[in-house]
Amino acid sequence: MDLDAIDRRLLAALQENGRLTATELAERVGLTASPCLRRLKRLEQSGVIRGYAALVDQERVGLPVSVFVSVKLERQREDALETFEEAVRRCPEVMECYLMTGTRDYLLRVVVRDLSAYERLLKETLTRIKGVASIESSFALAQVKHANALPIG
Repeated sequence: MDLDAIDRRLLAALQENGRLTATELAERVGLTASPCLRRLKRLEQSGVIRGYAALVDQERVGLPVSVFVSVKLERQREDALETFEEAVRRCPEVMECYLMTGTRDYLLRVVVRDLSAYERLLKETLTRIKGVASIESSFALAQVKHANALPIG
């Protein structure tokens, strides 16, 4: 989908504050409410806007530990990839999962309340996924930057 300057301003405004009213949004992008809402609906229907969500502070809800987990599979066959991906989708602690190039097959971002919670996840879930050859964990000491808004300019 081709995005014009107004679409980009609309997306930037919504990424900054997803709770803007139609009137506020229209004012920010330089339109009246009706054409603004039509554009918004088109962006939603085309899948450019996938949904709306509240941004929750992970520390304030008792999940202060972020772990980056590199996983290597025994084989990179389609069935092994599907098995791993399905298991990860069922794991609520896994916030993100990427299929990677290089020496590791997957990179996961996991959030947990403490080290023992991660140990349980590792022993009871991740190491039990069929086809996992090895797992390396790196604990984040501090979050230097976190952005939710894409740089759509």
